[in-house]
Order: sequence, then structure tokens, then C-alpha cells
Amino acid sequence: MGDNKEAIYDAKKLGYPKMLVLGLQHMFAMFGATVLVPALTGLSVSATLLFAGLGTLLFHFLTKGKVPAFLGSSFAFIGGYKAIAWTVEDGNEILHTELLPYACIGVLAAGALYLVLAGLIKAFGQKKVMRFFPPIVTGPIIIAIGLTLSGSAVSSCEDNWVVAILAILVVVVCNIYGKGMIKIVPILLGVVVSYIAACILGIVDFTAVKEAAWIGLPFDMQDTAFEVFKDPDSSLIANSIITIMPIALATMVEHIGDISAISSTTNRNFIEDPGLHRTLLGDGLATMLASLFGAPANTTYGENTGVLSLTKVYDPRVIRIAAYCAVIFSFSPKFAALIGSMPAATVGGVSLVLYGMISAVGVRNIVENQVDFSKGRNIIIAALILGLSVGVKYHNAAGAILFSIGSVDFQLTGLAVGALVGIILNAILPLEEKEYKGANKAFVTEEEEAEKAKESKE
Repeated sequence: MGDNKEAIYDAKKLGYPKMLVLGLQHMFAMFGATVLVPALTGLSVSATLLFAGLGTLLFHFLTKGKVPAFLGSSFAFIGGYKAIAWTVEDGNEILHTELLPYACIGVLAAGALYLVLAGLIKAFGQKKVMRFFPPIVTGPIIIAIGLTLSGSAVSSCEDNWVVAILAILVVVVCNIYGKGMIKIVPILLGVVVSYIAACILGIVDFTAVKEAAWIGLPFDMQDTAFEVFKDPDSSLIANSIITIMPIALATMVEHIGDISAISSTTNRNFIEDPGLHRTLLGDGLATMLASLFGAPANTTYGENTGVLSLTKVYDPRVIRIAAYCAVIFSFSPKFAALIGSMPAATVGGVSLVLYGMISAVGVRNIVENQVDFSKGRNIIIAALILGLSVGVKYHNAAGAILFSIGSVDFQLTGLAVGALVGIILNAILPLEEKEYKGANKAFVTEEEEAEKAKESKE
């Protein structure tokens, strides 16, 4: 791939002060979405920031410092946390904090799947492995992630629709009409503006903020997965793994799409160098590290890819500066308490947009890869993934299929059921080779592109 003449691949020429500003910009770009995950799940904001930063640094180490990606909180796992640690009583969602460490065990297992896929790609090559994850499977799964989460967003909006609608309007206006940095951080601005409006309306309680210390440890060991290992409940552990682990089937494909997008933005083929197996390894280990210490699963962030596109500064060192800044902020409990005091309506309004955006990414995945819905197999696969994912989610209070093996009770989320059925159907239903060749543009090499161009000329 050729270099963009306007692009900056070595930020040192800008000087360290400008590099610091660019790093802070990347931190704020990921900030709005990253801190919403603990706000929605009950996890620690400070731990989230700490392991977003540390996870990003680990990712850069494992990818030889070549990929300018930031790892923030994954929204795809929110449904998993809620399935394990939340219950619905009299129409209200109730958090059981003692169950969050068990949910983290499920996320730990999900992170391990990244390592398995990375190993398979290294051993057999990416094309052979990715035959099981074409857009007809991944697109509907990503769509289902957003759809199954949207109900909780609406419930939060009902706390105060004025504040929620204001958050939505700010996000929409900034994203459509904003310029420069405003266009890059619409989520953060939506949170800030609606938060201020909630303060004016007198619906925010700052008691916890006043009582919090300025400096403190980002996490409590009692809230980590290590606490589970002291006196484990095998039934809860097995239930968490079965419920949450399959979500990784969708997020691994999201990761592949993000790396492809970063490659396209920077004119560097990161799928080949440092290799998809390395980026998956970095993302998986970062997720496993975060889950052990009570932080959300990590994922490569599209918001930061947007910043790369805007600034044309592609030096990974700038991303690492953002990671260091996130680590520093994580050691301020007062800052975490300020985020924790955010009204439910603010969270609901912003998350409603974010969840819709997740589904929109799935639609884009299908459209850009030109999935042929005139084929019966494709219609069946998409229909069952969406139908099962959403249908199971809302068919009972648990939002899952409940079953028992011996004395152990399990629940399988709709998303997990839909993903498994989609992958199995795609593997067993016939697919012509010519259909597969165009199934995922992320895996078309430069040699294949040249051959295709040559054939079209002939």
C-alpha cells in the first residue's frame, strides 16, 4: 500500500507538546463510550479506565507497536453482565454486585476464545478459519447485539425523557453538523450537556462525589474474579461461561472489521503485518486481564479510527500517550464518583444511540460485502440468527433459554443461541466457491486484487 503524502507516520516531527494534545484527543474520543459500560453494568469506572489503558499498552506490545488502535470497553458484553448479575423485579432492574465477579469469569473465558482463534489462524492461515465467519453470519449477529440491548436503554430513558431526548439531540447534531473535534466526540458532548441539564433540574445526587477521595486505588480485590476462586460456586461459574463465552464469536468478527478499517485508513495492511493472529492475541489477553480485575471486556475502538482519519496522524505512539492518560485518571476515585452520579436518563439517551449504531454497523457489514439475499441459504441463516437472538431475549424474565444438566442450572442468552445456530448453518448449508471468494473483503490480498483487475481488463 502506498503512503498518503499528507499523513504523518512519525509524530516526533510535531514535537512532544503536540503529541500530548493529540494523545488527550484520543483519550476523550474513547472516553464517552468507555465509561458508559461500567455505568450500565455496575462495574468500576476507575478499573475500566485503568485496564483500557493497560490493555491498549499490552496490545501495542504484542503487535510490535505497529497498529494505532485503542482498546476500550466492549458494549457487546453488556447483555452478558446483565444476564448474570441483574434481575428484573416489579419492572425494575436490580443489580446484584456479588454476582459481577462471576460474570467476569465468563468474560475471561470469552477472552480465551480470542487466543484459540489466533492460534488457529497462525496454524492454518486466516482464510481457512474465517470461512466459518462470513458477513452473512457476522452481520446479523452484530445487528442482534444492538437490538437486544435497546430495551434497557428505553427503560433508562423513562427516568426523565427530557434529559434523555436532550442527550440524543446533542449526539445527533454534533455528529451531523459538528466540525473538527466536535464531530469526533458527540457521545461525550451528549453526556456532558444532558448531565448539566440534569443538574439544573435538580435530579443529580453529588453526595458520593463529595465523600470520594481525590486519589485512591482503581479497584477493590473483593470485586475481582480472584474473589471467586477463593470459594467458587461451580454452578454459577458454569452458567456464566455458557452465557457469556459465545458472545466472543461476534466480537472477534468486530475486531477483524476494526483492524481492516484501521488498515484502510492508514494505508497499512495490519492483517498481514503484524498479522491478524497478533491483533487477536492482544485483544484477547487485554480482555482476560481486565476481567480478572473486575473491568469490562476490551475491544478495538472505532471512535479512535475516526480521530486517525481526521488528524492524519497515524503514529501508534500517540495512541500510547492516550493509554497512559487513561491510567492516570483511573487513580482518582472522585473522578469515578462524578461519572457514577450520572443520571439514568443521560445514560439511556446516549446508549440508545450507541446500541442503534451497533446494529447499523451490522447492516453496513452486510451491504459492503454485498451479501446476496436472493440465495435461500442466506435468508435462512440471517432469519434464524435475528429471530433467535431477539426472540429468546424477550421470551421470559431471564431473557435466556433455561436448562439443567444434572444438578447444575444454566441459561443460554438469545445472542449466544443465534450466533451458534448461524455458525452451524453456515458450515453445513451448501455454498458455491465463487460465492465464498467475495464473502469477506477483509481477506482479499493485494495479489488477488491484482488478479481480479487483470481478469476484468481481459
